Amino acid sequence: MSLGANHFRALYAADPDPWGFRTRWYEERKRALTLAALTRPRYRSAFEPGCSIGVLTNALADRCDAVLGWEIDAGARAEALSSAPAHVRVEPGQVPQDWPGQRFDLVVVSEIGYFLDTEDLRHLIDRCVASLDEQGELVLVHWRHRSSDTPLDGDTVHAEFLCRSGLHPLVSHSEPDFRLAVLAAEETSIAAREGLR
Repeated sequence: MSLGANHFRALYAADPDPWGFRTRWYEERKRALTLAALTRPRYRSAFEPGCSIGVLTNALADRCDAVLGWEIDAGARAEALSSAPAHVRVEPGQVPQDWPGQRFDLVVVSEIGYFLDTEDLRHLIDRCVASLDEQGELVLVHWRHRSSDTPLDGDTVHAEFLCRSGLHPLVSHSEPDFRLAVLAAEETSIAAREGLR
């Protein structure tokens, strides 16, 4: 079964930054690699479900005209909003049941896919694809090691996205600890976009 709100409330009650987003070099480096993997210098509108305390959300704000972050835990939302610039909104939402009624040119699914069971993950994939505009990109970042408290692992999450989404991989990065991918409807390289080939 997918992990629900009570699981995350317990995590944040025990530690307001349970994954060390603000303190671990591992997280800082992974965030820098995520931003470097984006294939466009600027995006119109980004969506980050499960944005936690907003560290990646606020980093995305430097590259986006508008960012919408969703977080199920009220304390984490408040923390994310406390340092968010004006063009960032952080709202309550639980995926895949809830979904915003707009389209985005960037959707970032970072470290949330393995909290879902296979059925909910497939629902999430369908929602992500449906909400991308024609030039849209989908970013995936996931821990690869299996945890006893998650239904899936990161490799399974990425394999499901690649199989089900119909999107083309523009960027693929794999390390022993995490995987990073950028998928898009158009299989156009950055060099081709800039007329280099």
